[in-house]
Amino acid sequence: MKHLLTGVSALALALTFTGVARADFTLNILHINDFHSRFGPVTSSNSNCAPDADAAGECFGGIARLKTIIDDTRAGLGDENAVLLDAGDQFQGSLFYTQYRSEIIAEFTNDLGIEVMAVGNHEFDDGPEELARLLDAVDFPIISGNTNVDNEPLLAGRVAGTHVLEIGGEKVGFVSALAEDTDETSSPGDNVVFEDAFTSLRAQVDALTAAGVDKIIALTHIGYTHDMEIAANVPGIDVVVGGHSHTLLSNTAEDATGPYPTLIEGPNGNEVPVVTAYQYGIYLGHLVVTWDDEGNVISAEGEPLLVDASVTPDEGYVTRLAELEEPILELMEQVIGETTEAIEGSREVCRIVECTMGNLVADAMLDRVAASGGDFAIQNGGGLRASIDAGEITMGEVLTVLPFSNTLATVDISGADVIDALENGVSDVENGAGRFPQVAGLQYTWDQSQPAGSRIVEVLVPEGDGWAPIDEEAIYTVVTNDYMRRGGDGYGTFAEGDNPYDFGPPLEQVLADYIAKMGGIYEPYTDGRITEAGE
Repeated sequence: MKHLLTGVSALALALTFTGVARADFTLNILHINDFHSRFGPVTSSNSNCAPDADAAGECFGGIARLKTIIDDTRAGLGDENAVLLDAGDQFQGSLFYTQYRSEIIAEFTNDLGIEVMAVGNHEFDDGPEELARLLDAVDFPIISGNTNVDNEPLLAGRVAGTHVLEIGGEKVGFVSALAEDTDETSSPGDNVVFEDAFTSLRAQVDALTAAGVDKIIALTHIGYTHDMEIAANVPGIDVVVGGHSHTLLSNTAEDATGPYPTLIEGPNGNEVPVVTAYQYGIYLGHLVVTWDDEGNVISAEGEPLLVDASVTPDEGYVTRLAELEEPILELMEQVIGETTEAIEGSREVCRIVECTMGNLVADAMLDRVAASGGDFAIQNGGGLRASIDAGEITMGEVLTVLPFSNTLATVDISGADVIDALENGVSDVENGAGRFPQVAGLQYTWDQSQPAGSRIVEVLVPEGDGWAPIDEEAIYTVVTNDYMRRGGDGYGTFAEGDNPYDFGPPLEQVLADYIAKMGGIYEPYTDGRITEAGE
């Protein structure tokens, strides 16, 4: 039996049986992260799964399968202690979100039985307003310790930094942190401030420890690399359950980034397990942690559970999704063209190197402004959210690739500022940052071995029938999206440029029109417009 301990009362409770020996305590931690409103199943390339492919057992995830595996796992645990966590980013990523926003997220997460959720950066994509609506509708706390909302009337006093659950007679504390660059990667507004994550986490842990809580889980949305740093540097954290980087950890999957859990030596010489569960509900994380009677972790083991065709979808959820799909089904099924082969749009590729989806979208953007004299296009890799499989291209797939309702934007900046913008774009490739620049109308070479800020080796622009180094003194018209033009993803040089215009057509329409203009047939390609030194 679980009892929620919230607010001051939770932190005020102290252990009343100090000195009395207790038995070891074991907790099953079930967790998801970066679901991104992927309520329907996805293919192996993370594009929308067609019904026939799903029936053939070729697809993964989907809220109906996630419901089944969560319920079955809980049932299999019987009376064992368990908790279900969400490490953030429920918002954005499908037509379900475009149509229903936080309403659909609250409905399903409440029913799944999420017990604590971290604020993800995309929870701010529609400003504080939509996050406030989610907080109104959910039955569980959504926490973020370094997200200061004191000056935002819609959120003030509503986003706690810590939370405590009583599970199996023990108090389990949760602390949280959100990526500090959320003001660049999303739209929190001017009244929300993201403070230093490490300073905040130390303060959160101290508060819980002072209240007698000796089992502390960090539920973060900051990325795997930073999660490992947290484990190594913040005393008192026993487990880190993370999101944001969409990292697959596994002891069996060949393409895993690291083991599940990843054990990091903590500041006191203890081993701190770090886990994260990939993305889109394709896996359900399951970590089993045991503490001794002094509050020390003595074992941590587990493996994420693959949500594949062997998991039978929950019938009630399938019916409900069908109801919710009716208003958007016609739009989703509209065929706008076809592609001769798969168009690569995965984050694993488009945030690191030139990708075919990046070329398609950037080419479409540049083509749209050709008549008005745009020089080149820069599109953030993080704005590309899916691949498209070979064959017919539907409007639903286009909207899944470009789900943010961004519009075409232009701005005039100098060649030197273009270089600065590209430097920003390649500055955080190590962490899979979404700022990586996909381009059209220019070429660039970069060197990852150099420190951030000095990685751009060469930038070339068209000259006659060939290419020439960019003129740092000349003024160029850059076509991008309105989010980047306003400074999103760290592109401050765009926000400071001249003659800004953010009100072009929606990017999804730009892409659909471009494919139609090409006769409805697209042949994906890369042409070496982005290269890395030494390749």
